[in-house]
Amino acid sequence: MLSKFLVSVCLLLMTNTLFAATMLNGQEVKVVEWEALMPADFSLDDIFSQSDQLSAIDDFDPKAQQLLDEMMIAMQSAPVVPEMDGKMIKVPGYVVPIQSDGLTVTEFFLVPYFGACIHVPPPPSNQIIYVRFEPGTHVENLYDAIWVTGTLKTEVVKNDMATSGYTMEAYQIEPYDI
Repeated sequence: MLSKFLVSVCLLLMTNTLFAATMLNGQEVKVVEWEALMPADFSLDDIFSQSDQLSAIDDFDPKAQQLLDEMMIAMQSAPVVPEMDGKMIKVPGYVVPIQSDGLTVTEFFLVPYFGACIHVPPPPSNQIIYVRFEPGTHVENLYDAIWVTGTLKTEVVKNDMATSGYTMEAYQIEPYDI
């Protein structure tokens, strides 16, 4: 009887610990992958279908620049998932600093892979999250992936580096451990 009681107490404590780990600021935290930020009917293939035409055109042909400009506009206006607006999410990614004071970054783009936005072209706007984290986070190495937890908004932010389709007020940033 005592062993059943102890097992019940342990299970209750584990359940509360697991539940607490999925709540932040009184909201349930949903762990999402980057694909969840793209509408089901959105495909990068649609945007890059013009790249076949680009490879057949001479670099100095004005048509090449026109096609490239059209692709960039499509990337910067990629559709978002409206149902994600206002959701408390946790998403992994890499930091592309926007506002920093030395190694402390307070505003950054969160992107799904290292080098995005630094190398051209940047990912589509629905694969970039503009993050604000008021206390700032210490970034020693941009190669290191992180988890960011916060409230996601479907809001466009344009910057010289890229355009994001989402913004996030971050509440928690932690290293990405496998």
